Amino acid sequence: MEYKVGTIPHVKQITRLYESSGINRPIADETRIRDMYAHSNLVVTAWDGGSLVGIARSLTDYCYACYLSDLAVEKAYQGKGVGKKLVEITLEAIGDQTMLLLLSAPSAMGYYPRLGFERIENGYAIHRKR
Repeated sequence: MEYKVGTIPHVKQITRLYESSGINRPIADETRIRDMYAHSNLVVTAWDGGSLVGIARSLTDYCYACYLSDLAVEKAYQGKGVGKKLVEITLEAIGDQTMLLLLSAPSAMGYYPRLGFERIENGYAIHRKR
């Protein structure tokens, strides 16, 4: 397994990974996926040979807060430590003075505490309209 920081895969590789992982993203809208990555400033990827098998996409200032907006691992690689390693590399990149936070899908709520995340209750959201 090879992990890379700063490599943005082709949009088709990303949508294939999203579809395989079960993450809910607008995969039919390639322009939107491309823009999501164009405006992110920390991308960590996992590769098995030439195949993209995992991705962590974040927005950060590298000194106070980092929002982990996507963590996706191909189904066949789930449970093998790929997601954990993507989070570890993200934490390494942002440093120990930066908080890492995320919004979880209901089905993944039990996963994140195993990676060291603490559940928080003091958040708010204005949901997207589309």
